[in-house]
Amino acid sequence: MILTPIAIDDMPKAIAAFDAHLDGHAQARAAFRRIAATWPVRPEAEPGGGVNTPAQRAEAVRLAHAHGIDTLDEPPSRSFMWDGQVIRTDVEATVIVHEVAHWLCAAPERRTLIDYGLGPGPETTARKEARADKRLCFEDCMHEEQQTSLLGVLWEVELDQPGILAFLEQNWMEHWERPSTAAFFIRHAEELFTRGLIDAGGRPTTAREWADARKGVLVG
Repeated sequence: MILTPIAIDDMPKAIAAFDAHLDGHAQARAAFRRIAATWPVRPEAEPGGGVNTPAQRAEAVRLAHAHGIDTLDEPPSRSFMWDGQVIRTDVEATVIVHEVAHWLCAAPERRTLIDYGLGPGPETTARKEARADKRLCFEDCMHEEQQTSLLGVLWEVELDQPGILAFLEQNWMEHWERPSTAAFFIRHAEELFTRGLIDAGGRPTTAREWADARKGVLVG
C-alpha cells in the first residue's frame, strides 16, 4: 500500500529529484532509470501496455518455469503462495514476478521451506504452518523482503511490464525529495549487484538466459 501517493502531475519532478540524489552511484542510477522508463504506464491497447493483463500473467508464469520453478494455477488463499515446491499463480502478474524474485533471493537451503522460511506472506492463509517453517529473525526477514521487492521490480521492467507501479506501491519513493530515500535505494541496488543478482546496468543477471528461454531454452 502506498503510504503517500504521488500526484500524476508531480511524477516527472519526483523522478528527476530522485535521480539527482543518485549522482555518483552509476550502478544504482542505471537501475533506477530502467524503472523510471516505465512511466507513464502505456495503455493496454499498446504492445506490452496495461496492468495485470492475461499476457503479462502468462509471461510471469513463463519466467518462473524458465528458472526451473514449478507453478500451480490456483489461488494462494487456499494455502500458501510458495509451499516449498510450487508458486500458486492465480494472482496478479506483479505478485508472480515478486515470488520468482523471492526464490532468487532466498538461500538455496530455504527454497524448500514454506514461504522461503520468512514466515507467512500476505497471500498465505495456512499461517500456522508457514510460521513453523520460519528460519529468520524479523530484521533479516525485512531485509530480504526489501531485496526481493527491488529485484522483482527490475524483473517486471525486464518483462516490459510497468515496474514503476510496484516501485511506488512498495514505497521506494516515499519522501522522494529526501536524500535518505535515495540512499536506501542505493544500498539495496548495490547489494543486489554485489550478490550477483543484477548487473552494472541494473538488469537481472539471468535476463539473457530468460531471453533464450522465451525461445525454448531452459535457464541452467
